[in-house]
Amino acid sequence: MLRWALIFAVIAIIAGALGFTGIAVGAADIARLLFYVFVALVVIFLLLGFTIFRR
Repeated sequence: MLRWALIFAVIAIIAGALGFTGIAVGAADIARLLFYVFVALVVIFLLLGFTIFRR
């Protein structure tokens, strides 16, 4: 998921540099959403690892 966020961020940077602002904004929004989902999943799995799956 982090890989997809980085891919969309690169697409947004390239599209913004070439003047395609609509595509750049869309790709940046998707990259931001994927990054936040990735961070949320990492936090959830860390909490699970420290609580439920601890033996």
